[in-house]
Amino acid sequence: MHLPTPQDLRERRTTLGLTQRELADRAEVSQPLIARIEGGDVDPRLSTLRRIVEALEAAAGEVIRAESLMHETVVSVGPGDPVSLAVERMQEAGYSQLPVIEEGVPVGSISDSDVIQAGEAVGEKQVREIMSESFPTVSPDAVLSEIRSLLEYYKAVMVTEDGTTVGIITQADVAARVS
Repeated sequence: MHLPTPQDLRERRTTLGLTQRELADRAEVSQPLIARIEGGDVDPRLSTLRRIVEALEAAAGEVIRAESLMHETVVSVGPGDPVSLAVERMQEAGYSQLPVIEEGVPVGSISDSDVIQAGEAVGEKQVREIMSESFPTVSPDAVLSEIRSLLEYYKAVMVTEDGTTVGIITQADVAARVS
């Protein structure tokens, strides 16, 4: 049987987005014991270590990752497209913003407010002339806590793999999943 090191336990716990308190509650041990084990200050009994490892394994099965939240079909526009096309796509899809994607790579975003602030005769301008910064990107294996923290500041998160867009997650997607 492979026995994890204190560093292994800490890395696994943080990867799963668990606090020491949450792991302690799941393993039915004290939080200070988790801290001392992770710090290398104490050698736990085998039965205690087994409960901690089992709690981590159970938590791994419960982890919500980007790939399970994302929409694979991404309604978007390119930076060279006319703003009128962006407006049309937003209206058809019922969205107030869209990612701007060039050759699979997110390069910006465009929203209703970008269009309004651009003034008159905006429809014939290219998206690149009025677009805002791109939504942040995460990998398909990003955990819910990471996605939530980004969605506190952004309306959406792009999911990319090897630099190419494979999906999108919005605030509404997370709200629907966790409610």
